[in-house]
Amino acid sequence: DIGGRGDQSFNDSAAAGADRAVADLGITVSDAEPNADGSDRAQLLQLQADASELVLAVGFLFADDVAAVAAENPDVNFAVVDDAMLDFDQDPPAPRGDNIAGLTFAEEQGSFLVGAAAALKSETGTVGFIGGVGGFGLIEKFEAGFTAGAQSVNADIVVIPQYITQAPDFDGFFAGDRAKEIALSMYDQGADIIYHAAGGSGAGLFEAAAEQSETSGSKVWAIGVDSDQYNTVDAELQEYILTSMLKRVDSAVFEITEAAQNGEFSSGNVIYDLAVDGVGYSTSGGFVDAYVDQLEEFKAQIIDGTITVPTEPS
Repeated sequence: DIGGRGDQSFNDSAAAGADRAVADLGITVSDAEPNADGSDRAQLLQLQADASELVLAVGFLFADDVAAVAAENPDVNFAVVDDAMLDFDQDPPAPRGDNIAGLTFAEEQGSFLVGAAAALKSETGTVGFIGGVGGFGLIEKFEAGFTAGAQSVNADIVVIPQYITQAPDFDGFFAGDRAKEIALSMYDQGADIIYHAAGGSGAGLFEAAAEQSETSGSKVWAIGVDSDQYNTVDAELQEYILTSMLKRVDSAVFEITEAAQNGEFSSGNVIYDLAVDGVGYSTSGGFVDAYVDQLEEFKAQIIDGTITVPTEPS
C-alpha cells in the first residue's frame, strides 16, 4: 500500500511474510508501491500480473482494481489483504472472481485483548484510541474491540476516541505529526495509555508518550498495532510500548503464497481470528506479564463464544 516498506506496521508486516516466502519457499518477489494518490494501482497490478503467478495487493483500496485486472488475467491468482473480495449482492455472497482471494482479520478480537490490558494497567481510569481514518468501517473495528475490552475490566473506564481524518481522505495513515498532537491532548485529558490503529502515523504517538512521560514525570504508555512495535521502534522508545495488537498479515501473505505454490489456491474469503492466532497481543518488554493469565482467559472466552466482541463502536 501507499507508504511501502518502512512504516513499522501494516506494510512491514506484509513484507515480512513475503520475505519469509522468499527464504522458506525459494520464490522470487517483486515489490511495487502506488504513487501518493494511488491513481496507478491498476497499472501496477497489471505489470505484476504480466510477470507473476500470484499478485498480492496489500490494502482494501486495491479491491476494485484487483477485481478488474483479475478478470483480464484469468491465469494469474490474486489476493487482497483487508477485503473479503466477495460479491454481497449475491445470496450467499460469492467470490468476485475464481482467481481472487480476500484475506481479512478479526481486528476487534485482538483489540479487545489490548483494551483489557490497558484497563488492567491504567492508573487514571482514562485511556485513548487514535484511528488513522474513520468512516469506512475497518478502523472502527479496532475502536469497538478496544473499548469493549477495556470496559470488560473496568465498566467505568473513560475511553477517548479520535480519528485523524475521515474517508475518502486517507492521509490519516501517514500523519505522524497530527497523531502526536492528538496523543498529547489525550494525555493532557488524563489518559495514561493510548492505542493507535493509524499505520505509519503511530510513530507520532510513540514520540508523544516519551515526551509526555519525560516532561510530566508521570509514566504514560502507547499500544502499537499490526506488528510487534516494541521491536520496530528506536530503543529509547521501547519502554513506552505497553503491548501491540498483532494482526498477522505476515502469516496471511506467507500462507496464501505457499498455497499457490502447492497448487492449493482457492478463491473466497479467508478470516484470520484468535482461533487461528490471526490476531493477538505482544508481550515484548514484559510490561503485561502480570496480566497474561487474565488476557488468556479472555482469549479463551472469545474463541469459545462466551464473549462476542462488537465490530462497531457503541
